[in-house]
Amino acid sequence: MPPQDKLLEQWLAEEARVLEQLHAGPGPGVARADQIAGKTGLEQMQAMLRGDIPYAAIAETLDFLVIGIGDGEATFQGTPGPNHFNPMGSVHGGWFATLLDSALGCAVHTKMPPGRGYTTAELSVNIVRALTPKVPRVRAIGRVIHCGRQLATAEAQLIGPDGTLYAHATTTCLVFELKHPPSSGATT
Repeated sequence: MPPQDKLLEQWLAEEARVLEQLHAGPGPGVARADQIAGKTGLEQMQAMLRGDIPYAAIAETLDFLVIGIGDGEATFQGTPGPNHFNPMGSVHGGWFATLLDSALGCAVHTKMPPGRGYTTAELSVNIVRALTPKVPRVRAIGRVIHCGRQLATAEAQLIGPDGTLYAHATTTCLVFELKHPPSSGATT
């Protein structure tokens, strides 16, 4: 079996495991304030990956999911398909951008202490190769470059199981105190 086929098998097995965890939880939606109160961004992302809190509904809309979370890192896996086509018959650039932005933003999210938030201020995406449904899965791997009190930067690559690079991206995020951080007794 070629190495890329073996890696694809591993990716599909990880995807099945993560989907089982996510579907055993509350499903897509927004976490309640009491579910995230006092948690760091990394703890929030780990809770989502375990299925303890909701995951983003856009993941189902665009057929991707979070696969792995670490300190300053986030990996998403997506399935490019005909429903993501542009009029020329390849996957729309917006799909690339959304998958990469998710990996970038969640990597930054893992660096947030309780009571801190962030928002994307700049996103730059470089598509270097077209995606078609012939590519069974791709992974967006985001890593934080810098996280300070006001700004965070991160970079990501979108790769196939054979190692092919399809796109790369960078982001600059604004980091700020949440105006109304959730308290441990809050309910919504």
